[in-house]
Amino acid sequence: MVLTSKDMQFYGYDLLLGLIAAFYLFMAPYTKVEESFNIQAMHDILYHRHHIEKYDHLEFPGVVPRTFVGAILVSILASPFVLVASLLQLPKIYSLYAVRLALGCIILSTLRFFRIQIRKNFGSQVEAFFVILTALQFHVLFYCTRPLPNILAFGLVNLAYGFWFNHRFFAALRCLIFATVVLRCDILLLVLPLGLELLLSRSISLLKALISCLITALACIGLTILVDSLFWRKLLWPELEVFWFNSILNRSSEWGTHSFHWYFTSALPRSLLAAYPLFLLGILLDRRVWFHVFPVLSFVLLYSKLPHKELRFIISSLPMFNFSAAMAASRVYNNRRKSFWKYLYVAMIGGFMISLGCTFLTFMASYENYPSGHAIKALHKRGYLMENSNETWVHIDTFSAMNGVSRFCENYEPWRYSKEEGIPLGDLQRKNFTYLLSEQSQIGGFECLFSTKGFTRARLNVGFPPAVLVKEPKVFVHGRAGNREIFYKSWPGC
Repeated sequence: MVLTSKDMQFYGYDLLLGLIAAFYLFMAPYTKVEESFNIQAMHDILYHRHHIEKYDHLEFPGVVPRTFVGAILVSILASPFVLVASLLQLPKIYSLYAVRLALGCIILSTLRFFRIQIRKNFGSQVEAFFVILTALQFHVLFYCTRPLPNILAFGLVNLAYGFWFNHRFFAALRCLIFATVVLRCDILLLVLPLGLELLLSRSISLLKALISCLITALACIGLTILVDSLFWRKLLWPELEVFWFNSILNRSSEWGTHSFHWYFTSALPRSLLAAYPLFLLGILLDRRVWFHVFPVLSFVLLYSKLPHKELRFIISSLPMFNFSAAMAASRVYNNRRKSFWKYLYVAMIGGFMISLGCTFLTFMASYENYPSGHAIKALHKRGYLMENSNETWVHIDTFSAMNGVSRFCENYEPWRYSKEEGIPLGDLQRKNFTYLLSEQSQIGGFECLFSTKGFTRARLNVGFPPAVLVKEPKVFVHGRAGNREIFYKSWPGC
């Protein structure tokens, strides 16, 4: 099938964003602890199916329960490929690519829906700058394939933005209600200012809004309780427990805190890059922008009151801020030949170049941020033992399980894996482990075979490049001392 010029005009932006997202996925396929519930759930749905007693979450439930609804949807989309891969006995890592690609297609499709509404309401030039800014940034396209609860909710928020621009206000509110009740309770902080603005602007009536939102909320509560009570084997509404844990008990602060202004002085500048000053300029240049940005800005402000902060918590605000930046960029471009505007235009182009450099640096840091994933891949490549072909046990410590290893990284027999927690280092040699993945460089009864480095920090450099990444050994792979076959092999050493 040959794409015509009309096809390229219609799908070219999707192809660009999709290729960048796919590049990030294939270069950094592994996942971290924040993604662990959904990625393990997808694995178990695809490989254990109705045998819920084998599911990972029953052994490692995490701090708070999460819903299976998003994982089920992504698994259904990825299941044809996974079925074929299983029949061909392909390594499970290919299934990891499949589920992440399926998720990326969902998120980018919703982003496309929002982008088309931008074109219909504000023109193709604003749409083009929206795509350029998104492509130059790192976080949206890197995270759109990562199975975080925030990303699953992100898709519904994109749909809500599109319905909002299309004046389908009740559809927008229903999307946000679904996201709040089922996927991420903190989306409530976006529902409230958006609903208030729609009421004050007389876009919706209070009675119809209450009825619509109440019916949607009750249906969503019924869905999540039905699905998750089955998988968790108890009566459960996961996001209610998350809300209680994070907002009422404020236990999330145990994982670190930041100052009130952190989102505006650190997270948004790092994620938006050149779009950050343009987003502020867009609010000043076009009063239509303020109507759309105000609820999202309020969302970030309200979220700033919680002491525990992470960029992923507000990632759903980035497309709307990029829209505001695209409006400003379009205005600057149209006036680039005028005396004052030409300096803004040069500054904007320079900002684009700086954004590209920052995105490349951030990508390189993220590539090095999954040391245990790289470690287990290297171990599988050279660690197969002929004499011990019945069972080759690998113990994965907590640090390694949090920094790149998931069930999708496991090979078929004779490889066997343990994530048993709380084993004293001195007792590891009493177990029947063949290999260890550990953050410890020395363990009694084992010898270090090799280590993998991970990103530590960025350091300014005199000359080119202006910044370099500092890496150090993070994960050490050990082999059982005395196993002759292990040490017949050539290992890099530690």
